[in-house]
Amino acid sequence: MTETRRRVLLVTGSGRSGTSTVAGALARLGLYIPPPLVEADETNPRGFYESQWVVDFHKELLSRAPVRTIDARPEAAALAARAAADPQARERLVNWLAEQDGHAQVLVKDPRAFWLHDVWRAAVPKTGRELAFLTMLRHPVEVAGSRDSAYLADETPGFRRQRATANVAAWVNGAFETEVATRGERAFVRHLDLLADWRGALGRAAEQLELTLDPAGDAAVDDFIDTRLHRARIDWDELDVPDELRDLAERAWELMNALVDSPQDAAVAEELAGLRERYARLHDHAVAIAIDHTKAREAHVRRTVRANVERELGARTEPRRGLFRRS
Repeated sequence: MTETRRRVLLVTGSGRSGTSTVAGALARLGLYIPPPLVEADETNPRGFYESQWVVDFHKELLSRAPVRTIDARPEAAALAARAAADPQARERLVNWLAEQDGHAQVLVKDPRAFWLHDVWRAAVPKTGRELAFLTMLRHPVEVAGSRDSAYLADETPGFRRQRATANVAAWVNGAFETEVATRGERAFVRHLDLLADWRGALGRAAEQLELTLDPAGDAAVDDFIDTRLHRARIDWDELDVPDELRDLAERAWELMNALVDSPQDAAVAEELAGLRERYARLHDHAVAIAIDHTKAREAHVRRTVRANVERELGARTEPRRGLFRRS
């Protein structure tokens, strides 16, 4: 029997892409997720399968940058890298990993993980382990649609349109950064493959990463994975986003899919790098257009605040003047 390698598996992927489902499945197949775990809520009633310590650690580092979990800015990765370079943060991670020494295969799931891959690359080898990545892939339209239904149901159509564009842009930016961040031992799993045939999808990933899965958990995974989780069945016609962004997202999706079978494909990485440059220009143009809009809104807010202050001061001084009037 092949000896189980001592691994830390980082599970990442855009929000609403099935990271919780794959982490829950792998936990049932023998991988260890250090407790305490983030509690389930109405957006994810089956559980997030995220170690609370890791989530808090990632949030703290990203808040310093600052970088959001879903961030469309091309410079976000460089900002996150500066936060990840903190020697004290790396030492804290080493100490936390050392506490998990009794478990050969440790699973860490957090969609923020790809932003902070440097801190994991520095810390994991110091604990005598190897680092690997598993990235979940879900079409950007479905990710944007799922986030819309989960978080924006009560918002106006205009706001939902803006958020859909921002979500697709963040998916594109995240795809580029994930490809770079996960180079090395990695695997990619399509959300649809996981729901349709989890044994095939996870079997392929386990072979690529040399993970040891416990078949005694198969029945539990069968009960856990719910094909009804694939609720956001929409297409590009249902999202009002710029044509160039749509085209970039669709091509990035096609290329990321190619990494499912060939995770180390250098040609895919090269083409994604070219798309990344196109996206950076598109983002720069969008910022340039937004600047004028933002300045106009800021001027309006300043005028409104000034008028409100003047009315408030007038309301306070007017009664006092009446005190000195002769009858």
